Amino acid sequence: MKQRILGKDLKVSSVGLGCMGFSHASGDPMDNDTAIKTLRQAYEMGYDFFDTAEAYTGLFSDGSISYNEELVGKALKDIRSHVVIATKMGVSHNADRSLRLDSSPETIRKSLEGSLKKLGTDYIDLYYQHRIDPKVEPETVAETMAQLIKEGKIRYWGISETTEEYLRRANAVCPVTAIENRYSMMARWHESIFPVCEELNVGYVAFSPMANGFLTGKYTPDTKFEGSQDYRANMPQYTEEGYKKAGELLKMLTVLAEEKHATMGQLSLAWMLCKKPYIVPIPGSRKPERLRENFEAGNIVLTQDEIAAIDAKLDTMQFDVFGGHSSK
Repeated sequence: MKQRILGKDLKVSSVGLGCMGFSHASGDPMDNDTAIKTLRQAYEMGYDFFDTAEAYTGLFSDGSISYNEELVGKALKDIRSHVVIATKMGVSHNADRSLRLDSSPETIRKSLEGSLKKLGTDYIDLYYQHRIDPKVEPETVAETMAQLIKEGKIRYWGISETTEEYLRRANAVCPVTAIENRYSMMARWHESIFPVCEELNVGYVAFSPMANGFLTGKYTPDTKFEGSQDYRANMPQYTEEGYKKAGELLKMLTVLAEEKHATMGQLSLAWMLCKKPYIVPIPGSRKPERLRENFEAGNIVLTQDEIAAIDAKLDTMQFDVFGGHSSK
């Protein structure tokens, strides 16, 4: 697997691993031992870019908490210098799953110390602001990140779900290495920021690159997701109407995947990998066989003509999808 460069010089595997689902939003948390074993297997497959967050937690049946950062830290502890760990601050969850945002300098520092402890490391490779906090100016966040870089506590910083204006203002104070925004065939509304990433030399880390599993073709409205801690059950793409709207897309993926001797999920990842050299998708899974499948998507080649043809078809489609309601 070839590596990609985020920003100036942060090298990562072309496909990273979104670790959230081991603890958060994809059903009840995995037991710690199995999760740690699976994360380590991912490294042995070739993954060297692991994405977690302070906010990724879940509850075990006994009421104890699964901290995603702890799992990642334990799995990678003895190979720490061989991997890139990204984590995030600035978000916590209310009881109704809504987000509570706080990116004040004091909270950034407090969150960082907590993440360092949970991860069992003395530095973070890529530290994201998880969501924009309207109460804090981007310059203030960037100044704090610059201080943390100077102190050696973080190597690089990034912004998740950023806008162009916010990115430009933050980058002017302290260069941003990567943004982490939603992106998939069903969620293309951030494509307008691609020219800005190119201008500023900022990487684009794509979360939910398979639309929360939808683009694998393995889930339908009849799928029984894993209880109250699996957020997918209430996502619009898994309703009868949402699934019907995406029928043409699924048919297109089926045909293309057969032509490329790939799975639908692999094809959806290859589409973005071949589109821009600075895009790094971070699909997540708990299953080793799916982790391997996702990683091998980096070996599939689509020409620019093939990508343009796919985009032209996507432009004619409308979707109901979590995070938005259009392919555009």
